[in-house]
Amino acid sequence: MAIIVNLDVMMAKRKISSNELAEKVGITAANLSILKTGKAKAVRFSTLDKICEVLECQPGDILEHE
Repeated sequence: MAIIVNLDVMMAKRKISSNELAEKVGITAANLSILKTGKAKAVRFSTLDKICEVLECQPGDILEHE
């Protein structure tokens, strides 16, 4: 499966740190790191929804299929 996670790019555009995003989304910094590095096996829609809400973006801005 070739899902690319572009979370770092969107975070840089929005000038938000990993710790700040994790806090606003309600997940641990460790779990956010796992997601950012593409090592996550799954992501809850509720988590993806909150990330998109905080970053003011669409899921396609963060996830890409190669």
